[in-house]
Amino acid sequence: MSKTPHIAVLMGGWSPEREISLISGEKCAEALRALGYQVSEVDVTRRLDAQLGELRPDICFNALHGVGGEDGEVQGLLEVLEIPYTHSGVRASALAMDKHLSKQIFAAADLPVTESILVEQGVSEHPMAPPYVVKPVNQGSSVGVEIVAEGSNKVPDALSEKGWAFDGVAMVEKYIAGHELTCGVMGDMALDVMEIVPVNGWYDYRAKYDDGGSRHECPADIDAALAARIQEVSLQAHMLLGCRGVTRADFRYDAAQDDLVLLEINTQPGMTPVSLVPEMAAHRGIDFNQLVQWIVEDASCRR
Repeated sequence: MSKTPHIAVLMGGWSPEREISLISGEKCAEALRALGYQVSEVDVTRRLDAQLGELRPDICFNALHGVGGEDGEVQGLLEVLEIPYTHSGVRASALAMDKHLSKQIFAAADLPVTESILVEQGVSEHPMAPPYVVKPVNQGSSVGVEIVAEGSNKVPDALSEKGWAFDGVAMVEKYIAGHELTCGVMGDMALDVMEIVPVNGWYDYRAKYDDGGSRHECPADIDAALAARIQEVSLQAHMLLGCRGVTRADFRYDAAQDDLVLLEINTQPGMTPVSLVPEMAAHRGIDFNQLVQWIVEDASCRR
């Protein structure tokens, strides 16, 4: 009888998305145990090499979100240690995490993106005409995102010398009104398009993770041609960056202008009870345990 694979679920870490990662990791660990794997839950520290040296797992299931776990750093360590791991590899993770760089790649391939610029600390005037969005270049879960409304006379405090809230530069992006749409990819298959309808305001951190913070419509009630276009762009973005495993692409669609915009691609989509990719997979008849099993069976080195 072959040995039961030992899976180390990497979770927590040191990014602002730590708490969400802990929930994702816990749910994935529960599923892996139900599937019969030997499972160790690892609250990742900057001594992950020592943590893994003690456990000696066969595979690492990467349930980290944000800086450190989603930007190629942990992936590089796992490559050095020669431990197979899930989700995207070093290069794809680094490219996707850098919103400005990934947008340049998408634009070069004629994928639909909107105007954006990088802004350094100490802005005293609007860097572009409102409405616009201010966001970190390399965070997820809407951490640090601020919308500047049309007609606003005030530059956001986060961009001022005194209130600067970013590492390095911030990205300022033209605001696109309309529908919040998203589409997951599993390997070479695009899932159904979902519309996210926040209960209050916009799809910020609380709307993402608070119970009842948003309503999810899957499949989205949109034109079939638009849905097909979103699936096509999601798969193209996944392949352009060299992503592996599961990803999720986020979009805005202004129906009045028929303007579809790809915002970003997420290489470590959430796996919490209110996360989007598990819900999209379920609509295809793939339950949570089956999704987790597919992800772990896809694991490898040199991704």
